[in-house]
Amino acid sequence: MTFNPKADIGGGKTSRRGRNTGIAVGGGLGVLALVLVGSFLGVDLTGLLGGGTGGGTTSEDSSLEQCQTGQDANEQIDCRMKGADASLDAYWSEVSSSIGVDYVRPQGFILFSDAVATGCGNASSATGPFYCPPDQTIYIDTSFYDQLEQRFGAEGGPLAEMYVVAHEYGHHIQNIAGVLESTRDGQTGPTSNAVRVELQADCFAGAWAGAAATTEDANGETFLRPISPAEYQQAIDAAAAVGDDRIQEATQGQVTPHTFSHGTSEQRVRWFAAGYDEGVGACNTFQVDGSQL
Repeated sequence: MTFNPKADIGGGKTSRRGRNTGIAVGGGLGVLALVLVGSFLGVDLTGLLGGGTGGGTTSEDSSLEQCQTGQDANEQIDCRMKGADASLDAYWSEVSSSIGVDYVRPQGFILFSDAVATGCGNASSATGPFYCPPDQTIYIDTSFYDQLEQRFGAEGGPLAEMYVVAHEYGHHIQNIAGVLESTRDGQTGPTSNAVRVELQADCFAGAWAGAAATTEDANGETFLRPISPAEYQQAIDAAAAVGDDRIQEATQGQVTPHTFSHGTSEQRVRWFAAGYDEGVGACNTFQVDGSQL
């Protein structure tokens, strides 16, 4: 998937944060926030959370001012992340009201390396991409994309990378809509609310991808060129690679459905495709019977 070289991505609010060392996050983090976080790979963040008020130094954020056009996004991954942010913001500004959501953009989209301090505590690259509800910010270490290919066998490619961003954007929509809080029950399993939350975020990602080639910047230029079959397959491949069943098989040698928190590979592909083909109106995973999930 490539950007329209003429597209204006300057409105993207993505920034890159330098490496953080010795950072402690002030104040404790409640159980509610811990349960809500849920990273892209289903990693439990509780062990990474800081509760101290100690010192340390922080690095200034770079606003990626060098990333201004679709051509920049085609050439450099940080600019591609900024371009995805700009496209997603424009998309959700247009469609959120159709599902009853009063849209406000995420407070931030931070690219980092190694470790980062967040409103949910301290996290490392091992956490994987995640959305933090307390600070309404998306966090991604872009080295994750290499792991997605090398460890989980994904094909990779620009649309696979942007699928991850779109999925986390989906969690932001759920957060401002009250879905994350209203479905919090601590349960796991194939038909649990945890799985329904993640599959809805996949569906939202698919809905964005389906409209990405028609979503326009402020000058009337489309952000992205039409998605080719090969590029669509990249996104489908990435969705399948992070299914609970595939990850469990790769990491523990067996599948334990009662611990599912994100959905199987088949489910993640199917719900992405539903959003892609039918738009956000098809994404209410909370209204379908467990046998249809």
